[in-house]
Amino acid sequence: MIYITGDTHIPNDIKKLDECNFKEQVELSKNDSIIITGDFGGVWSNSKEELYWRKWLQDKSFTTLFVDGNHENFDLLNKYEVKEWNGGKVHFINDSIIHLMRGQVFNIEGKKFFTFGGAESIDKYNRVEGKSWWKEELPCKEEYEEALDNLYKNNWEVDYVITHTASTELMEQICWVKENNPLNSFFSMLQRDLKYKHWYFGHFHDDIEIDEKHTLLFEKIMNI
Repeated sequence: MIYITGDTHIPNDIKKLDECNFKEQVELSKNDSIIITGDFGGVWSNSKEELYWRKWLQDKSFTTLFVDGNHENFDLLNKYEVKEWNGGKVHFINDSIIHLMRGQVFNIEGKKFFTFGGAESIDKYNRVEGKSWWKEELPCKEEYEEALDNLYKNNWEVDYVITHTASTELMEQICWVKENNPLNSFFSMLQRDLKYKHWYFGHFHDDIEIDEKHTLLFEKIMNI
């Protein structure tokens, strides 16, 4: 089984995955997954509280997968060794918390998932670089190139797209006009040229079924 939900901002929104809110977990095993669409927040400062929540997730019946958002500590995240998992590059935060890196195509339960985290912090001017904001929140040239190469290898066809932010067109549909950067434009190209069944994203702190192929998630937990 594969479930998906929005930002967890550990510790602020992680309790959506407790037994009261996510009752289905009693029937899951470590072979089952829940995907977080960015702003995981569990690799931020290595504080005692943060380590508690990582252990809390590790003790759950399921495996936690996440793409990065804009609110991540990329200095810490990028210290983890890059490994291969299900066909793509990952960081293992622990045995059952896995960061799905940008531009990868994973085979999970027989389905292809294209992942590409990152987004722009519109409040970055009120943050401190290297402490509460990192320029790596937006992709570099090499990450775009790797994404295109992996999509080419998969004939530009996947089952699911998992991102943090969205295309320019999708942002217009949810009336969000505060971002306009190369990542949004890249996603506009993918929305036009990539064949996929469904695209899930977070970032905008709402739950909206935009249309039959695009879903914005925050608090809702969906079964794929």
